[in-house]
Amino acid sequence: MVLRGLFVGRFQPPHKGHLEIIRKILNEVDELIIIIGSAQYNYTLRNPFTTGERIWMLREALREYDIDLSRIIIVPLNDIENNALWVRYVQTHTPPFSIVYTGNEFVAKLFKDMNVEVKMVDMIERDKYSGTRIRELMIKGSDEWKEFVPKSVVKIIEIIRGVERLKIVARTSL
Repeated sequence: MVLRGLFVGRFQPPHKGHLEIIRKILNEVDELIIIIGSAQYNYTLRNPFTTGERIWMLREALREYDIDLSRIIIVPLNDIENNALWVRYVQTHTPPFSIVYTGNEFVAKLFKDMNVEVKMVDMIERDKYSGTRIRELMIKGSDEWKEFVPKSVVKIIEIIRGVERLKIVARTSL
């Protein structure tokens, strides 16, 4: 029987911390379902990239890190407004899984309340590898953000003119 894990993130954008966590999880499971959360949001400060762009970035980053894509299942998932039903919602949109990996206490509680095994993961250098921080650096015009994401993600963000998009969104969302 295949031991399958689940890892939830927004990946706005995928960063090196995400990749290190995924690599560690894959040492414990045969397959990993990666949920791309808040899939319905894009072109906002918190969620500037589309679901398709995030899937593209994540797949290229996984390749760059020599992670076997045949062991990864990427599932985009919209948010719902009912936390009590969220775990069941996740379960109906994914293949069966045995264990959830998360650094989020609330996500852990929701799954534990539904009798799903949860393993808390240590966020890798959270002060450095944070989507919020990376987006803030982009808005400020600092190239420092490029240090915190895989090279493949930098390239895609440049192709889609993601920094320009984020700056425009920041100026117009005040």
